[in-house]
Amino acid sequence: MLIEAISYIARIFSLSIRLFANMMSGHALLKILIGFAYTLLKGSIILVVISIIPWVIVTAIMFLEVLIAFLQAYIFTILITIYINDVLNIH
Repeated sequence: MLIEAISYIARIFSLSIRLFANMMSGHALLKILIGFAYTLLKGSIILVVISIIPWVIVTAIMFLEVLIAFLQAYIFTILITIYINDVLNIH
């Protein structure tokens, strides 16, 4: 019984850590790219023109982040329902 209880608690922690890591990696990537693009904007006129490229990349990554957020929400919902089903219907 103790092993089963630890198993159920470990599932919750592993799900939480996975979601946290996925969200933090995307946010960190965006912060780095936005910082780079902002630094280019503070430079000469040539760098300002070149800074369009990082801003396009940041915009594309933001759209990917939204898609990943929906995917993570879907996975979270499916796994939570499976975990709740396992708790309610002990095999």
